[in-house]
Amino acid sequence: MHIVMGATGHVGSAVAETLLARGEPVGIITHDPGHADSWRDTKAEVIEANVNDVPSLRAAFQRGRRAFLLNPPADIRTDTDRVERSTVAKILAALPDSGLEKIVVESTAGAQPGERIGDLNVLWELEEGLRVQGIPAAINRAPYYFSNWDEQLDPIRETGKLQTMYPADLALPMAAPRDLGRAAADRLLSPAADAGVRHVEGPDRYSSNDVAQAFAEALGHPVEVVVTPREQWEDAYRKLGFSKPAANSYARMTAVSLDGGFDYDTRAIRGVTTLDEYIRQLVARS
Repeated sequence: MHIVMGATGHVGSAVAETLLARGEPVGIITHDPGHADSWRDTKAEVIEANVNDVPSLRAAFQRGRRAFLLNPPADIRTDTDRVERSTVAKILAALPDSGLEKIVVESTAGAQPGERIGDLNVLWELEEGLRVQGIPAAINRAPYYFSNWDEQLDPIRETGKLQTMYPADLALPMAAPRDLGRAAADRLLSPAADAGVRHVEGPDRYSSNDVAQAFAEALGHPVEVVVTPREQWEDAYRKLGFSKPAANSYARMTAVSLDGGFDYDTRAIRGVTTLDEYIRQLVARS
């Protein structure tokens, strides 16, 4: 059986759905069975475990042969770096004696050592922890998720403005969560020797201008790009409900990503979902 973390989220659910569609047995890890109601009518087995409880997480891993690992995002009202580094440590602690023969991990493009740069250093610590344990680990470094734009749909409808912290014409590696899930499922099913880091991207790279144009076409009215100046990034995150330490970490992560030129790889695994297709579907669902 394949054990899947994060199956109530965008990428984890795509991993589980892809495996089930291919006739593979799947176990869904959740700390609250009530959150897994959408899986009740599927062939997936719901396994109760808590990422903060190492014995329960190890017991969940012991139910399967392979596992998809995803460090759960912390509540933005908390110190996200502190919370997410803690859960990384617990995931790593649950792997010894788990009996797993292979693991696939969702990481991030640009992962690197550092302090208080959000996912970049948190997921670097996860990658480094996996390198020194004995289970073959396939690491997928994901780009900017298309779904990061989802929460702007209603404001764009109301104001005709799309907010961004990046230069409007800067093309970034992006991908649909469903494609990221399919890529992870493919590596779960590949031989154990298919380990190490692979980058995953969508079929093209897109700028904030491209995102605005996709929304404009889907909504039928013009959309203007509004770029938040760097000195206002932390305040912008705070207005979105981030705690002070979380806003600082996310602003620093944004700066490091922008100044570092992002993480490109010509050999990246390519998804098939275009930005236009994703935004059309997002608007249609709403």
